[in-house]
Amino acid sequence: MPPILTLRDIVHHADRQALFQGVELALERGDRFCLIGRNGGGKSTLLRIMAGLQEPDRGVRFLQPGTSIGLLTQEILDEVSGTAGDWAADGLPDDAGRYRAEAYLDRLGLDANRDMAGLSGGEQRRAYLARVLAAEPSILLLDEPTNHLDIKGIEWLEEYIAAFRGAAVIVSHDRAFLRCVTSAMVWLDRGTLRRRDAGFEHFETWAQEVADADDKDKARIERRISEEERYMERGVTARRTRNMRRVAALSSLRGEQAELRRSFQAGATIGLEAGSSRSNLVIESWGITKHYGERKIVAPFDARILRRDRIGVVGPNGAGKTTLIRLLTGHLEADGGTVRRAENLQIVYFDQKREALDPDSTPWKTLAAGNSDRVMVRGESRHVVAYLRDFLFAENQARQPIRSLSGGERNRLLLARLFTQPADLLVLDEPTNDLDMDTLDLLQEVLSDFPGTLIVVSHDRDFLDRLVTVTYGLEGDGMVVQAPGGYADYRRQQARAAVPDPEKVEMRKAAAKAEKLKARRKLSYKDQRELDLLPERIAALEKTIVANEALLADAGLFTRDPAAYNKAVSVLQAARNDLEAAEERWLELEEMREALIG
Repeated sequence: MPPILTLRDIVHHADRQALFQGVELALERGDRFCLIGRNGGGKSTLLRIMAGLQEPDRGVRFLQPGTSIGLLTQEILDEVSGTAGDWAADGLPDDAGRYRAEAYLDRLGLDANRDMAGLSGGEQRRAYLARVLAAEPSILLLDEPTNHLDIKGIEWLEEYIAAFRGAAVIVSHDRAFLRCVTSAMVWLDRGTLRRRDAGFEHFETWAQEVADADDKDKARIERRISEEERYMERGVTARRTRNMRRVAALSSLRGEQAELRRSFQAGATIGLEAGSSRSNLVIESWGITKHYGERKIVAPFDARILRRDRIGVVGPNGAGKTTLIRLLTGHLEADGGTVRRAENLQIVYFDQKREALDPDSTPWKTLAAGNSDRVMVRGESRHVVAYLRDFLFAENQARQPIRSLSGGERNRLLLARLFTQPADLLVLDEPTNDLDMDTLDLLQEVLSDFPGTLIVVSHDRDFLDRLVTVTYGLEGDGMVVQAPGGYADYRRQQARAAVPDPEKVEMRKAAAKAEKLKARRKLSYKDQRELDLLPERIAALEKTIVANEALLADAGLFTRDPAAYNKAVSVLQAARNDLEAAEERWLELEEMREALIG
């Protein structure tokens, strides 16, 4: 099958420097690529070139005739009008397209009748995603599609991409999402596009292989530099032309060495300072409630939060996650109940809406007071530009207006300011949006080492699993469930709670049928035969469940064979349902038999 999109020797420059060069890529139907690379490395630009919205400086892009492309960008929409349904269905030729658009809006948690101009930036991004999907393109190019989606929306998008018949290239910081949906990787690394035909779960191994190769290159280049420097020091002048070539070669080697050193630099070298409170008990609540009109946001809720606790808060968009945090921290008064907090508790808050940033200000003014060029960080005076470099900002960005920064850059700037403040309690509301993986890794390490207490709202399941010690799950109608561990532990607790207690079910059924059994002395032939055969059927169903659970435990099954994965999921669910019904029937018949005997 020929590729539906081909890139050949693509070169593109930014600020007179090569952003990437020699890019080669062939995209076929069924491909599921994740595009990996650091912020500012050119991923979004490459997607725009693939979509045909931006011309490369050199190279060839070929798109098979009849192939359509759907591109989801990170940019906030500038001009929108009409309802979300009208906007998402714009350009679609028939009622079926309108229906698809409204269905996708609903799955993404948006009312199709809402006015686009009144939506938040995150809600507009969801409408944008619905618009891209409703057009049913042959190729999906998705730049951070999980930003501003809740976990339910992310899991639905995973299912959609699994069933998608075209090709997809996805940029995302959400590791759990990439592990689920991708079967191959392309890595934009220092201007070069690398490819590996393996799912994202193999990225760490691949990255280590590249790092090991870089180590060898670095050692080789340093040896060559030493040799060339020794030659130059000998002062040989007889063959000037040859010497000049040596000078040029030495300059080139030093350039390679500098590039390798840049590649070895870590992400942002950030850290946190603890506040002054020494209380072990940070927050304690008893029976707190909150309503908005007749809508119950928080039912009676008890919590005990201690020093160094890492609390994750999850739930659908609009479920009340931010409200719960504001109740606990004292930024919102509860309708009922009591909250007690440690004395002199210093709380630092990371706002997902970026309301703490003045768009007309600059990173320099945001961090340094007055006309100063210094910022205090953990008791040390730092130059503001040096501190900004820790957060991956270039020197020329220090005096740019904040409105010109990308979403990820604004996130990093807000984190930079936040980390200059001592804190006993750090509250992070969706901190992972728009951050690249390197910054996420470092953020997770810093938060793990933070000596204070952390409350984090996030839809990033991998981030939560690696960081938090307790999860608060908002499940609707004010219910807040507490589960030890991360998001995966919370989901396991949910699954256990959803299974009815067979003993209680049977007790209720036995009481209801007791009167009917009094007149009978033994089971009917049909009931007795069914009772005799049920143990064998139960054993067979249990074997089926074990076999399919073993299949699904293979992390690479979905990427190798999506049909087999989906079949195993279907068979497993059916077997579990049949087993539950068979066990209930066996208990029912056994109770009937014992009642007749007694």
